[in-house]
Amino acid sequence: MSMYAQSMSAAVVLTKSPVEITVLALQFKAMGDPTRLELIVNVVRSANAEACVCDLTPNTGLTQGTVSHHLRILVEAGLLERTQRGKWAYYCLTSAATEILKSLNISTPAPLTKKQIC
Repeated sequence: MSMYAQSMSAAVVLTKSPVEITVLALQFKAMGDPTRLELIVNVVRSANAEACVCDLTPNTGLTQGTVSHHLRILVEAGLLERTQRGKWAYYCLTSAATEILKSLNISTPAPLTKKQIC
């Protein structure tokens, strides 16, 4: 069965707004890189659905600098939110990323409460 034959449980709502379409295109472009998609999945799987760059680096086989570069692209695309805690940066999904993953039938943890969001 083709991966395109499966129906999606939710749909990304596109408007006629060129700005919204541009933002969505940038988000899909950011998620189009296998390393960045893997980083998103690893953040989702982390405790409290947030992860420090130091926790994400070992699983990728990349240097910390390269992982930080990919995370910056995901933050700029509006898919991850970055919170600085001391000298460590923590990343969690944005609501936009959660909606996109949901529309692609990719499970994410239950919605986080305001206290849990990084």
